[in-house]
Amino acid sequence: MALTFKNIELIEQEKYVFLRITGKLEKEDYDFFVPEIEKHIEQYGKLNVIIELDNFKGWTAGAAWEDTKFGIHHFNDIRRLAIIGDRAWEKGIAVFCKVFTTAEVRYFDSNEKSARERAENWVKENDKKEVV
Repeated sequence: MALTFKNIELIEQEKYVFLRITGKLEKEDYDFFVPEIEKHIEQYGKLNVIIELDNFKGWTAGAAWEDTKFGIHHFNDIRRLAIIGDRAWEKGIAVFCKVFTTAEVRYFDSNEKSARERAENWVKENDKKEVV
């Protein structure tokens, strides 16, 4: 299922969630996508998530608080988290968010060839290991 709200595109496919975020995140953005992700967690259990930051401008204070609450509430609900971006501080987000999750977290530089494809392969690689 694909949904769009303001500067956020959300695509859900079984235990995979893809979020493309453009611009600055606001509290109301979390009101849009958090309930969708929570429904997906209820249905499929632990998820693999890819977040693509496209011309990302950060968070408002309200959005940062919502992000923190989501991380704490869903500490164990994400198996792998891939973050795709093109700025050094976005790479820092990947390091910082490790405190808020048990997920494996990896950063992919969108300036490098096939970043999205590599991120998708990485999150799906986990499923191949579980089948063996």
